[in-house]
Amino acid sequence: QVQLVESGGGLVQAGGSLRLSCAASGGTFSNYAMGWFRQAPGKEREFVSLISRTGDSTYYADSVKGRFTISRDNAKSTVNLQMNSLKPEDTAVYYCTGAGALVSVRAARSDYWGQGTQVTVSS
Repeated sequence: QVQLVESGGGLVQAGGSLRLSCAASGGTFSNYAMGWFRQAPGKEREFVSLISRTGDSTYYADSVKGRFTISRDNAKSTVNLQMNSLKPEDTAVYYCTGAGALVSVRAARSDYWGQGTQVTVSS
């Protein structure tokens, strides 16, 4: 059973940066495509970014493209989300997720989810 633990959330002013990390344990990390989703209060969970098992393919929601960068380190079983030029509308709980297939992650039909980390961007 894979366990995912996010860290790195916090409070930041608009225009600032945060780096989220997700540490995986209990499985072979390189077998999983990994992604980040977020959920703001009163809204549905939405896709943020996705990375393939090898890290050679990445995908982003239009709302974060050019500002966020996803990366992974299979040796350390971690996936990161570098968030720059943050906006108040980026405020949400950010969730790490993983599945064997990219399409499953993208569709939020992943096998595994973390507990989430809060990101708050003040204006």
